[in-house]
Amino acid sequence: SRRRFVVPATIVGFGGYPTIPAMGAALIVDTLARLPLAARPQPDAGVTYAAKIDKAEARIDWTLPAAQVDRLIRGLSPFPGAWCEIAGERVKLLRSRLADTGAVGSAAHTPGQVLEGFTIACGDGAIEVMQAQRQGKRPMPAAEILRGLTLPATLD
Repeated sequence: SRRRFVVPATIVGFGGYPTIPAMGAALIVDTLARLPLAARPQPDAGVTYAAKIDKAEARIDWTLPAAQVDRLIRGLSPFPGAWCEIAGERVKLLRSRLADTGAVGSAAHTPGQVLEGFTIACGDGAIEVMQAQRQGKRPMPAAEILRGLTLPATLD
């Protein structure tokens, strides 16, 4: 059985959307009800091997468009976790959303520039970090992280 599903922009990892497990269970029940099934060969086109994600690949490249940075953060949360360095410390960014760049000014910004709070400029647009995790600490909302961590003017 097959079913198409559009992943909402608010989903993080697999834990943020309760419909996915229910949809999978319904597909299994539907498939079992139709047994025996005729085998259908998988097409070779588009088949790829997914290698293990290296920590270096999880480092955020602020020159990418904001939508791509946001998807990277949400897709790698909680493990291995998209990360950036802040004052020499690796910080995982666990939840984010696209920022309203009009609210932080419409002037051109440098990728990685801290605009306001935990809003970071990207190659095109900006993201607002909602939750992050410092090394050896628990995940925390951005406001809580910012009470103990001063962001530089620009992130690498």
